[in-house]
Amino acid sequence: MLYPHSEATLALLSRAPVIPVLTVRDAGDALAQARALIGGGLTVLEITLRTPAAIDAVAALAKTFSDACIGAGTIVEAGQIEAAVRAGAAFLVSPGMTPGLIEASVRSPVPFLPGAATASEAMALRERGFRALKFFPAEPAGGAKYLASLGGPLPDLMFCPTGGIDQAKAATYLTLANVACVGGSWMVAPGLIESKDFGKIEQLAREASRLARGR
Repeated sequence: MLYPHSEATLALLSRAPVIPVLTVRDAGDALAQARALIGGGLTVLEITLRTPAAIDAVAALAKTFSDACIGAGTIVEAGQIEAAVRAGAAFLVSPGMTPGLIEASVRSPVPFLPGAATASEAMALRERGFRALKFFPAEPAGGAKYLASLGGPLPDLMFCPTGGIDQAKAATYLTLANVACVGGSWMVAPGLIESKDFGKIEQLAREASRLARGR
């Protein structure tokens, strides 16, 4: 079975140049971060399933911000797909892919962005019908220069590079023809969250939302 949501996934990635990646302590923390990010113009948010509060946070954000697109990231096993979708996740993101997770993601009712770090991994996902991939971890895996080199042999694939990216690096990635958007957490850095500087978070989100795509 081939992945059926390629067009929907590409459309999702075209909504904003940056997808903020949020790690949340509780639903209140998630709501505060999301309010600032959405206020700054970033309306596609990824909640990483790295904390016990993540699923509840997805549910809270999906209910509160109906005009935004709330997704769940760090999907590493099939069981997380059902839980995230039940909570209201509009899309799913994985740092990588295994045969079992590929089978589950092909059956996912919402767009799924699988992770790839090498040409072979990207080709394997392409064989299953995926056309939009997460390039992770972007900077350690070779950065913008490496990702640009994949555009020659794999011109029909689009990427969302994530991992080690700040605003300056994001601008560089967005000049690439095979980059749809970037993922990052510089807008919600731990120091800003701890100091509750949501004004600064909104400012950084606004700057990120204005980054230009090069294609």
